[in-house]
This record gives sequence, structure tokens and C-alpha cells, in this order.
Amino acid sequence: MGPHTRRVAVLGAGLMGRLMAWRLARAGQTVALYEAGSPLAEGAAARVAAAMLAPLAESAVTELPVVRMGQYALGRWPALLAELREPVFFQREGTLIVWHRQDRPEAQRFEHLLRNTTRHLPELPVPQALDAAGLAGLEPELADRFSQGLYLPDEGQLDNRALLAALLSELQSCGVALHWNSPQEPATLAADASCCVLDCRGIGANPQWTGLRAVRGEVARLHAPGVHLSRPTRLIHPRYPIYIAPKPDQVFVIGATEIESEDFSPVSVRSTLELLSAAYTVHPGFGEARILELSSQCRPTLPDNLPALRQLAPNLLQINGLYRHGFLIAPAIADVACAWLTQGDDTLAQRLGVPLSTVLPA
Repeated sequence: MGPHTRRVAVLGAGLMGRLMAWRLARAGQTVALYEAGSPLAEGAAARVAAAMLAPLAESAVTELPVVRMGQYALGRWPALLAELREPVFFQREGTLIVWHRQDRPEAQRFEHLLRNTTRHLPELPVPQALDAAGLAGLEPELADRFSQGLYLPDEGQLDNRALLAALLSELQSCGVALHWNSPQEPATLAADASCCVLDCRGIGANPQWTGLRAVRGEVARLHAPGVHLSRPTRLIHPRYPIYIAPKPDQVFVIGATEIESEDFSPVSVRSTLELLSAAYTVHPGFGEARILELSSQCRPTLPDNLPALRQLAPNLLQINGLYRHGFLIAPAIADVACAWLTQGDDTLAQRLGVPLSTVLPA
């Protein structure tokens, strides 16, 4: 690996695989992408994600390094998307947090966690407390259902599936050799010392990364013409917290389930009832919505719940462990990986707290 590398094999065509293949091809590398599935990314966690870019909101359930990566990446997304020829929905209208009156203690705990984060990372916008009038000003259709809330300025979201499709189009235009339904072992490709191998297979890299585990997530995609929410909204609840992410054309992605299981089976009845019942309490218009899709997928997670880059051979690098934060931190991880791959520079990794390690054979 280094500035003279000119041939790269990327394994895995999820979000990180596509992003890295595109970035390296644009940098002048000859890139081949190998994917065990089809171009539709049906086996990738990125296809199921809500793609919310909410570093402060996520700080209630994750560590400070991830929040740093997310804040950095939030500023990088507009530049990356501007380089794509196909448009991708992107917004930075902030995140709205609401709760029912009986769940105020849980909301207070959540707010305390957020304010503690901003004390550690003062560059983050401070959460704004909302009364009924402030809430109505942001989301008028919620005014009669909630009397209090929190607004997290500048947070964003994008359309995950449009992005995956746009990146695929860029890979085709850049001349990347695309190998679908073609699972590969990284060590086999790395046996050619003239080829740099980048392993972005997520949970597929389990045999080569001890401790990598799957965390199952389940989401519903609804078409709800009777609901008009202009930004991602999160419901605080002690048992059924959910997020509602509005996408173009009155489509809403609703999720929140996390199950420690490598279970790729369809969405359970219990999860469906919990998600949709909670969504209905936020806005009754969801009662007349149409279910477009119920999806489940497993997210690759390391023991510390943090992402990591690991070099297994002089020409073999693994990127993994993005957990539930794939879209939130992907540009940060890509920038770190590109700097390390092409220049041996770990400055950004140290600044953001991205773990880098080298595990070379003796």
C-alpha cells in the first residue's frame, strides 16, 4: 500500500465498498469491485438504513469518537454528493425529539446525555428546548399531540437507496470492473503482491475478524400522503423508542429495533406492531399509510461498537464495524482510509479517534 499503488480490489458493494471504490477510481487507481450479491445491494445493511446524519442525537447511545466522526462527515456529505451526476435527496433541517407526557423522566435523561455531549464537544450545536408554540412552528401537524420537545439544529439525512444507485452509476462511468455474484476471499486476492485489497464486506468478513458480530435491525417503509413531517423525528419512550425519517414522495422510514442476533429472517410481528403502533401515537395519519416494505438486516459490529481499520498484510486492509452509524460516519472513514492507503497518513484518524491497527504475520 502507498502512493505508488495503482491496482485495487474492493470486496463488498455496500456503502463503504462503493464509496471507497469510487474515491480510489477518481484518484487514478485501477479498481475492481467484487460483490457476493447483485447490484441491488440486497445483502447490505445500507439498503435498509434510514440514513440519518444525526451526531448529537446518536450521542445518547454511542461513544464520543463516533460523534466526532459524524460531525466531520456531516460537513463532508454536501461536497461528496455534489460530485455525483445523479441527484440524491439530502437535507439539514435538524432533528426533532418528542415524547408523551408520561415519558418526561426518560426525556430528561436523554436531554442530560445530549447536553453532556455538547460540554465535551462544544463545536456541536446546543439542543434547543421547545414549548408547544416552538414545536408547532417546526412541525405544525404535531402541535396538538405534544407540548414539549427538543430541536437539534443542523442535523440531516439523505436517501440511502438513491445514493447507492448514484454510486453504482459513478462506478460504471469511472470504468471500475464490477463483479457481481462473485464472493472472494481477501487472502486469495492479496496473494498477488501488486494488488491492494480492501475488504469492506461487513458481516461477511466474520471469518477473518474475531469478535465481529451481527446486530439485527428492522424497519418499515410507509407511503403516508396524510403525514407531513419535514425532518427526522424521534420519539422517546422507555420501551418503544422510534425514529421517523421522511423521504421524498411522502415515503417514511420507521425503525429503532436492535436485536443481538445474526438472524436474517423477515421482520417479526412483534417488531412490526411496536414500530407502527408507536408511529401512530406520533401522528394518526400513519393509520391510513400503506406499508411499502418491512425490512430486516444485520449490521456489522465490533466488541466496542466502534468502527476500525486493520491491516492484515502489506497489501490487505479491512474496514469494518460501522454498526448503526454507517451513513453517519462513512465519509470520515473513507477519508481516513484514503489518507492511510495513499500517503500512510494517520493524522485524521488520530483527530477523529478512528482505530487503526496493523496485524501482520510474524
